[in-house]
Amino acid sequence: MNDKKNYGFTTTILHNDRRKGIEHGSLHKPVHTSVAFGYADARQLASVFQGKEPGFRYGRQGNPTVSALEDKVNQMEQGVGTLCFATGMGAIGAVFQALLRAGDHVVSSSFLFGNTNSLWQTTMAQGVAVSFVDATSVDAVAAAITEQTRIVFVETIANPRTQIADLARIGELCRARGILYIVDNTMTTPYLFRPKAVGAGLVVNALTKSIAGHGMALGGSLTDTGEYDWTKFPNIYENYKKAAAKQWGLAQIRAKGLRDFGASLAPEAAHHIAVGAETLALRMERTCANALALARLLEADERVAAVYYPGLASHPQHKLAGELFRSYGSLLSFELKDGIDCFDFLNRLQLAIPASNLGDTRTLIIPVAHTIFYEMGAERRASMGIAESLIRVSVGIEDTEDLLADFANALNAS
Repeated sequence: MNDKKNYGFTTTILHNDRRKGIEHGSLHKPVHTSVAFGYADARQLASVFQGKEPGFRYGRQGNPTVSALEDKVNQMEQGVGTLCFATGMGAIGAVFQALLRAGDHVVSSSFLFGNTNSLWQTTMAQGVAVSFVDATSVDAVAAAITEQTRIVFVETIANPRTQIADLARIGELCRARGILYIVDNTMTTPYLFRPKAVGAGLVVNALTKSIAGHGMALGGSLTDTGEYDWTKFPNIYENYKKAAAKQWGLAQIRAKGLRDFGASLAPEAAHHIAVGAETLALRMERTCANALALARLLEADERVAAVYYPGLASHPQHKLAGELFRSYGSLLSFELKDGIDCFDFLNRLQLAIPASNLGDTRTLIIPVAHTIFYEMGAERRASMGIAESLIRVSVGIEDTEDLLADFANALNAS
């Protein structure tokens, strides 16, 4: 395959494995299940371990099937390198494990995935200070930065209330201050948005969600975009500075966050994710269109108190979303008016499934305060704008008319 052509998004992902050749002419990179890799020359084995030449050492640190997926995600994000992990949380945890030390400071969006918020609490207990701010305002981020700030962390579209961080201006701020800017791109995916465009140094993707797309494999990734100058990061160990500076970050994360932490992606899961990724663009076009149609239906219904979806003109960051993203995403949330029991409403739905995942081909729906955000408590939920009646919807690829009829019937019976 000609590697020099500028193919489109789907063409590139669909044929990416063939760029480097595949065993026996297979169209997919095969599943390599071995955890050990032998060498005919012992000197070559030592050279691989010392990083003097490419190769595989042990399954916890890399695998041909996982490596093929890493290259595919890297093509999506247009990065200089990507590492894959067992889960999205494994990827985020690896950043903190590998790059932060006691006494460091992080500025984080206060509008966070519940498990990321929980991880920050653990990080704080280990001596890293975290300031939670309204990331829709670059001024709030700037006001929280200190001399000890090492990372600014945001999500593109917040789960579940869909707030959108002031992504470009935060990127400019971080570049001016020499701070590592990390953007979780899970809710938008590389098809709708590339954080590299706003100066993100590291990009997180929970591959479990839309990239895999079928709810059948866990995985996560970190992509180094090449936008951050690692010579400005004070926590790089000397033994990872032997290579070019652009490789320092991923080298340390691979060792400290993958090798030592052990959150390795299994080859079978990597294969499922890689196959699912081939149809990412097609699925996102459908789910985004369905989400906008459903959001409009809900907003027009008198039994719905509020709808949160960036594609609606009523959304506070609607204009910003239009400027940043190809489309508005497949996630929305809404509140029913007082007197309507959210559990009764959920039980009346025939197509939408009560479940906790996101980015599935099927529409999934969940009462947020009672489930995935229950552990953080009412006070913290209130600070994030999460009402006790809030319902999150991950919109799938069902026929639009069927999906809208399902919600309309459930509302009409309320």
